[in-house]
Amino acid sequence: MEKNSPVRFAVLFIGLFAIFYYFNILFLGFTSPGNYYSSFFDHYLNYIAALRWFLLQSSSGILRLWGFSTLTNTDQLLVVGRGIITLAYDCLGLGVMSFFAAFVLSYPKSSTRPKLTFLTIGLLTIQMLNIVRFVLLALFWHGAYSGIIDHHTLFNVIIYIVISISLYFWVTTDIASNKQNVKN
Repeated sequence: MEKNSPVRFAVLFIGLFAIFYYFNILFLGFTSPGNYYSSFFDHYLNYIAALRWFLLQSSSGILRLWGFSTLTNTDQLLVVGRGIITLAYDCLGLGVMSFFAAFVLSYPKSSTRPKLTFLTIGLLTIQMLNIVRFVLLALFWHGAYSGIIDHHTLFNVIIYIVISISLYFWVTTDIASNKQNVKN
């Protein structure tokens, strides 16, 4: 199948997304007490807990820079006098990151370096936006509003709009540079 074939792209994209997405779910099963729990994976390879810790500590650090007192544990952030958030698995952005990584890796970009640069910047941006969300939620969200405003769905809509715009410019830039190379 030709490298630039839309069918190849679609199959590769769906395959990579499924691998990334379900690997994360499988790994969560290995690191959560229950049927498939592995203490080795939980204690030595738990990237999910490391990501959760990083997001909580980063959010807490920003809030402390702004003068707020915070407390954290393994999955919660409390802003003293404001609110508390719990970082569940769904809040980590692993599904969004799986989608983004699968698209970037499967897109038939001509050069590996720009692809890896865009992938890295995109994944970091997704998590930076996630940290902004956690800071705002810790300051302003109250559980009483959870039936009216679903912050998770709202964040997904915003993040997929940002991803769509960035992917549009990334793809169209590649198309324009390929046309330029053909003319030369």
